[in-house]
Amino acid sequence: MNRRLLLAAALALGAYAQAPALAQAPATEIVEKKVFETANYVTRGGATIPAIRIGYQTAGTLNAAGDNAVIVTHFFSGNSHAFGRYAEGQPAGYWDAIIGPGRAIDTNRYFVISSDTLVNLNVRDGRTVTTGPVSVNPSTGRPWALDFPVVAMRDFIEVQKRLLDSLGVRRLALVTGASMGALQAIEWAAAYPEIIDRVMPVIGSSEFDPWSIAWLDIWESPIRLDPNFNNGDYYAQGREPPTRGLAEALKIVTVQAQDRPALARFGRRVAEGQDPLRRIGDRFEVERFLDEAALARARISDANHFLYLVRANQLFLHEYENSEAALRRSQARWFVVASPTDRVFMLDYNTEMVALLRRLGRPVDFAEVTGPLGHLNGVVGMAPLADRIRAFLQN
Repeated sequence: MNRRLLLAAALALGAYAQAPALAQAPATEIVEKKVFETANYVTRGGATIPAIRIGYQTAGTLNAAGDNAVIVTHFFSGNSHAFGRYAEGQPAGYWDAIIGPGRAIDTNRYFVISSDTLVNLNVRDGRTVTTGPVSVNPSTGRPWALDFPVVAMRDFIEVQKRLLDSLGVRRLALVTGASMGALQAIEWAAAYPEIIDRVMPVIGSSEFDPWSIAWLDIWESPIRLDPNFNNGDYYAQGREPPTRGLAEALKIVTVQAQDRPALARFGRRVAEGQDPLRRIGDRFEVERFLDEAALARARISDANHFLYLVRANQLFLHEYENSEAALRRSQARWFVVASPTDRVFMLDYNTEMVALLRRLGRPVDFAEVTGPLGHLNGVVGMAPLADRIRAFLQN
């Protein structure tokens, strides 16, 4: 269990490559990271992004009717690597236990697509492909920084829609994702109800209320307080990025994304050579671990991208009067999955979504994903729900 918890803590910081160690089924498919490009995209806020590149991967084969597609949308610190391996011996994707040949989302039957979002956090990891503040603004020849247009959750969906159109997808058998991926799945259901058969939001919410908006403001506050942030202008040669502020932001996300048992293995031990009773600056072991893990994660991420991801989440379903107006548009069957110990989108967010869908007369099922990891149960603990997912797809 100790190794599992250590890997889960790393995953909370976005080290998604560690997730396969928790998978309950071996990966059997090799997938290829591909790049989709599109031009002159107009954001929901009315700004134009001249060129967009996002990475994506697929498994399975699209049928002649173009209607056996599944899109998997990723969590805040994730990317498109939801399933398969990029090469033998490399890590598998975070949902590999439920996506693949013969698995719950069967790639012998479905054409499964997963893409990087715009403004993806993992812009410096050598694998993720994304357009955002770190990209070069063609009109200046310099990184966009905070001149990059604000993008909403709906913009993620519109870029994904362009990708699906380019692949020949005409209908979606399923839209699904965890956490921010669940928000994207719900946004998909409202934006394109006529082409979606099923929606499976995992550890999500249909309501991004003031409490949630305020928490995300807390997430990003350490970045803005870092002296190196310089109002987002830190890309020029000789300037240092706000790595410490980003690391502190990632620490907040990490602790909130887990439950008490995930960190219980540290006990109240102090870090080696430290004595918090005598020196105020000395650390407990859990603090040292979080410091080191967050700093390592921050070095392959970008602080401005973190801020833009926060804003995209805060703008979830912003085009609708309320959640009821958004969900009323859906014509799909729903399967809502929640973690009862979730500290990000608590259980009541999910039960309220289920109640709303039922009031609207939508077919909806509900399940809990359990384990010691709180919110992260929905990222690394989905294997026990395989039969429920399989049955949902057969209805």
